[in-house]
Amino acid sequence: MNDALETFVPLVFKRRGVQRLAATEAPAHDVTLLEGIGRAFYWQHLIDAGTMKSGSDIARTEGLDPSVINELLRLTLLAPNIIENLMAGRQPRRMALIWFQRNRLPVDWEAQRSIVAAFEDGQ
Repeated sequence: MNDALETFVPLVFKRRGVQRLAATEAPAHDVTLLEGIGRAFYWQHLIDAGTMKSGSDIARTEGLDPSVINELLRLTLLAPNIIENLMAGRQPRRMALIWFQRNRLPVDWEAQRSIVAAFEDGQ
């Protein structure tokens, strides 16, 4: 009787500079980015429902700087397919919440897709 178990973990080794990285086939969710998107949509709902009048009201209630609220609210403008990819853990590896906070996001969805493509190309 052989009770040995075997596990297969799909790995692909990629070179990045002089480092060698193991990349799994499984999605890698960026929890910080997903939390930021969740908060943004919740805050946008509060404004749309009339519960809060502005991002400044939300900032006072949450004890945050108004710029943080406004930076995160921009995430509600993301193209649906980009949000879907983020939710599935299929975002480019270097794309992080801090990028969205420091950079203006174009309203045009095609322009957004070009930005995501640039991340995927490693630019």
